[in-house]
Amino acid sequence: MRDPLFRMALILGLLSAVGPFAIDMYLPALPEVAADLATTEANAALTLTSYFIAFGLAQMIYGPMSDAIGRKWPLLLGVSIFLAATVAASLAPNIGALIAARAVQGFGAATLMVVPRAVIRDMATGPAAARMMAAIMIVISVSPMLAPLTGSLVMAWGGWREIFAVLGAASLVSLGLILFVLPETLPPDRRQPVRLAPMLAGARRLLGDRRFMGLTMIGGFGMSSFLVFLATASFVYTRQYGLSPTGFSLAFAINAVGFFSASQFAGRLGLRLGMERVISLAITGFLAMTLLLSGLVALGIDALPVVVVGLLLANACLGLVMPTAMVMSLDPHPDIAGLASSLGGTIQMLTGAAMIGVTSPFIDNSAATMVPAIALCAALAWLAAALSLPRLRLRAA
Repeated sequence: MRDPLFRMALILGLLSAVGPFAIDMYLPALPEVAADLATTEANAALTLTSYFIAFGLAQMIYGPMSDAIGRKWPLLLGVSIFLAATVAASLAPNIGALIAARAVQGFGAATLMVVPRAVIRDMATGPAAARMMAAIMIVISVSPMLAPLTGSLVMAWGGWREIFAVLGAASLVSLGLILFVLPETLPPDRRQPVRLAPMLAGARRLLGDRRFMGLTMIGGFGMSSFLVFLATASFVYTRQYGLSPTGFSLAFAINAVGFFSASQFAGRLGLRLGMERVISLAITGFLAMTLLLSGLVALGIDALPVVVVGLLLANACLGLVMPTAMVMSLDPHPDIAGLASSLGGTIQMLTGAAMIGVTSPFIDNSAATMVPAIALCAALAWLAAALSLPRLRLRAA
């Protein structure tokens, strides 16, 4: 804890984990939500989709806000909104109310995605920033391992509504960290008032930056693969493989181990090999593993251990891609780091929601349809890398 960057990364990681926890802790409850509210599984899954869409759109608000008034106040506002929506979700009388509450919850949680990334850019760049991002990933990556297990334990003595009570307690802890532990990292002389013309100019600059957009879409389609998995895994693992909520949580946790473990090497490999080369190699490995797993499943080799191990190895490659792409996309834009972070996050989450919409009609709660949908996201991520990174573009040619 003597390293101030590591201490800051740990604090930011704890804050950033609240949003993923709100997704992953809820996953084992999806079948129960559908039964309790007398709705379909597709409508239950909409509670995730509404969260993702609001989460993506809200990032365009918190980024510029954090550039104008500092990093702490947008965090306090967003977490307060998250807390209020969590209470509403716990009391939802029907699926429509739950979908709406989840959307507001995602709107609040978005601040915990945008602002920590801008804080990192305030404090470090290059490989040092990648190490901070990887340290954050330690905490965030524990979430997919612990959150579903926590959710299944809560359901053992309560139900899906009690899950939101636990999330409410987590948001109160987050408010305490922001108020009393997290320092302000953007001094007043570096703040930029929220003015529409500079925002539009900054957005045009970013949207016209081929490298920024390429790295953003690499992360977007990489994120899409994970969101498609989130929206379908609980039904695939419980319907096809007959797992209980606890069994699903354990299988889901194993899938997260690869991402968690690999992300810790992103900074060191970036120093040794170069960050662009790390992305090029890792995104190629991600595509290769998902295509291999799709082939095995198509041949009928779709036993649960095969699917779990295949996704673990694929996610290990993705664990190198995501933090490196985030850092590389922000590095050239220190003057509009908040806007760049929010625009990139919005594009990535909306891409993920769109990919759920595109693939969901073809997914029938089986590995035979879920795995190819993930492979499609991997192929699009690789294509984005091939079009935007010179090293991979030349190799593809």
